[in-house]
Amino acid sequence: MHGFIGEFFGTMILILLGCGSCASNSLKKTYGQNSGWLFICLSWGMAVTMGVYVAGMLGSLGHLNPAVTIPFAIFGLFPWSQVVPYVLGQFLGGFLGAVLVIIQFYPHFKESKSEEEGNSVGIFATRPAIANPVFNFISEVVATFAFVYILLNLGNFTTGLKPFIVGMLIMVVGTCLGTTTGFALNPARDWAPRFAYTIIPVPNKSVAEWGYAWVPMLGPIVGGLIACGLYTIA
Repeated sequence: MHGFIGEFFGTMILILLGCGSCASNSLKKTYGQNSGWLFICLSWGMAVTMGVYVAGMLGSLGHLNPAVTIPFAIFGLFPWSQVVPYVLGQFLGGFLGAVLVIIQFYPHFKESKSEEEGNSVGIFATRPAIANPVFNFISEVVATFAFVYILLNLGNFTTGLKPFIVGMLIMVVGTCLGTTTGFALNPARDWAPRFAYTIIPVPNKSVAEWGYAWVPMLGPIVGGLIACGLYTIA
């Protein structure tokens, strides 16, 4: 249960802060409207840092990401018995974090009448800058490979200042590689908030774009598998 609880609350914090930054940047009449890509990357990096700290305190390893948990288990770096609790905690925590963002910004969703006014699924889930499924998939594979491979070389990343380093890693992946697809890197980070946006009555909401959702689901897992495979044979 410690793994489930840690991943649940850690991922909840990750999504609450990360998607909160996207809402602040996109929705009308927030003080953070149009703050820009660097603001979003820095915010997501710090969101991951705080999520890892919370998860570690509550007894998990701070994965917060099926693209970490599943490849780690496949290559013997994590026990299979913990995969279901970890992944379940990640998706449920991500869903709750997105619901809290909807509540927090509810008046601003009402003010933002259309996608052109910033009210879109992009607050909660990733979208490609240029829609090209093959290259969008490759972008997620490459970005997640870089993230997980560097992560593997940090050891236990829940201790000391390592969560801060993980946050800086997220930020640099976002600024250097994330401008093509919005750097999902994490199926739970994308699918759980996307599902919340789909079923919760968000004012003036647009479509959830599930036709693209296979990219942020499969691309990160493949990138994580390549990183873990290279790590184990190197």
